[in-house]
Amino acid sequence: MSTINLFELPVSPLPDEVTIILLQEKNVRIERIVSEGHCSDWYDQDENEFVALLQGSAVLAYEDGTTLTLVAGDTVFIPAHQKHRVCHTSSEPPCVWLCVFWRSCTPIR
Repeated sequence: MSTINLFELPVSPLPDEVTIILLQEKNVRIERIVSEGHCSDWYDQDENEFVALLQGSAVLAYEDGTTLTLVAGDTVFIPAHQKHRVCHTSSEPPCVWLCVFWRSCTPIR
């Protein structure tokens, strides 16, 4: 069994975000993402997403024009197909994200 330290950072500067898949199963995926001043294009995901910002600060933008500022310790739930993008991430310190993605499941009866 091996471990990973969520706060161990890759060598800076980062040309792109660094994503490590911590766990992947049929309907769920857990990722650690490190951002350093990166922004994203618009996401329209087939999966629900639970985001925890462990370090840094960031701003999410939604298709309706709403923005959400996150600081270390903040969490947010983003339902599948809610269009959003990351429009700011801090560089000092870099952002460390813990993200859980899952597809809706059919309840067991």
